[in-house]
Order: sequence, then structure tokens, then C-alpha cells
Amino acid sequence: MQSMTGYGYSGYRGEDYSLELEIKSYNNRYLDLSYSINPLLSPFEPVIDKRIKESVRRGHLDISLRLKILKSSSTITLDENMVALYRDAFERISTLTGSEMPKASDYALLSGVMAVADNEGYERYSGELEGVLEEALKMLLESKRKDGEGTKRDLERLIGLFEEAYREIERRSGELESHFSSLLIEKFSLLMENISPDDPKLLSEVGTLLVRYSINEEVSRLRVHIDEFKRIINSEESIGKRLDFLCQEMNRECNTIASKSQMVEINLLVVKMKDSLENIREQIRNIE
Repeated sequence: MQSMTGYGYSGYRGEDYSLELEIKSYNNRYLDLSYSINPLLSPFEPVIDKRIKESVRRGHLDISLRLKILKSSSTITLDENMVALYRDAFERISTLTGSEMPKASDYALLSGVMAVADNEGYERYSGELEGVLEEALKMLLESKRKDGEGTKRDLERLIGLFEEAYREIERRSGELESHFSSLLIEKFSLLMENISPDDPKLLSEVGTLLVRYSINEEVSRLRVHIDEFKRIINSEESIGKRLDFLCQEMNRECNTIASKSQMVEINLLVVKMKDSLENIREQIRNIE
């Protein structure tokens, strides 16, 4: 089981440059990657995308890739024609306005005057970047796994509380039918004094109502759901969405039991189960 919350970091420092890759993962319904990356390294973004998607299924990931040049192999080129055009324009402005001509340093800020070229290109970083990516991703996955282990222990505790209340309802389900049957016969007898409690028509009507208000089917389905829940949380697959759907089904069965039950004791047990489910759903929002 993996959490959607995690952190990974790795760095490289050589004689010519240093690299730093930081990955932060948060809860999100789908996989969403957000980048803060040095423009020179932007061609590597699809590579990082592909590698992360091989290991991560859900979550919002903030990916920061920083590059620091320690010894540059770049060259600066000067566009002399562009400088001449700017100079002629400034001379006309100076004549018209009487203002001073710009300094040489002012020309450096103008668009198109100078260009920086990396003689080796972005490929020079590819080898080290691959290693940095693998190390950061390894740390991220380990962080998500450790957080997931804590979540799993909590889910095991919560489903245990749910199952404890369920078993008591299962034990009382027969008692509910007996209680409801006696209650119906008593009510019918009061309303229709001339009908015997053993009258076949009365018993048939009571039987029909008992079928309608029986919780045996709901109890049976909950047993299946509980077993499936335990199986899923021990799975190594992406389980967050499946657990969320299963909790919806379990909650639906609990609501049906509560609507059918005529016993306060069972309704109180349903409240305990729904409370456990609510806590479970809170936890699984962070499961990948």
C-alpha cells in the first residue's frame, strides 16, 4: 500500500555544473505533474514524465529541477547590426529631446543585442540527470511506502471496529425477526380482535412483511464486503479508488439495515459501523 504523500530528493555536483531534483507528492484524484524546471533542461521533461508515470498512479506532484553552472562552456555573441540600429535610433531621440545617449551597459539589456549559446547543448547533462532522477524517485517511493504502512495499520484497526459491530448485528438478526413478528401479530390482534393470532391469512401477511424487513441479505453482503476490504488492503496494486467504491457499498448496506431495523440496539450498532466507515474513508483519501 502506498500513500499519495511523499518526498524525494537527489543532487549531483561536478566540476562544471550541479543538478538538484526535488519531488513533492500530495493528494489528488488523478495523476497531475507540475514542473519548475531550468529552461535549458526543459527537453528532459517528457523523459521525467514517462519515468514517473511508470511508478506513480495518482497524486499531485511538484517537480523542481535546478541547474547551476560552475564552469561555463557558453559563448556570448554580439549582433553588431542590431547595436547600430539602436544607436541610430537613440541619436535621433537625443537630438529631438536633448537627452543624453545611453551607456554601453544599457545596450546589454536590449532585446536582440546579445545571445548566450551553450556550445555543448543540453545533452551534456543527460547522463547525470538520469541518475539523479532514479535516486529522487527511489526516495519518493520509499517515503510513500512508509506513510502507506501507517495508513494500513490504521485501516486494519478501523475495519476491526466495523467488523465487531457487524458481528453483533449478525448475532441479533434472528432476534430482530422474532421481535418484529411478535410486534406485528400484537398490532394486528389489537386492530382486528376477531382474528386469531394463528389465522393463516394473518400469518401469511406477517411472513410477507418479515421478508420485506429482513436484514439477512444485507448482513450477507456486508460479510462479503468486509472480506474483500481485507484482501484489497493487502494488495500491492493501486487500491485507493477500489476501497472508496467498496466503502460506498458498505455504507449503502448499513443505511438499508437501519431503515429496516425495529430494534434500537441494532440501530446503535449501525451508527458505530458508519462512524468507522467515515474514518476509513478519511484515511483512504491519501491512498494511491
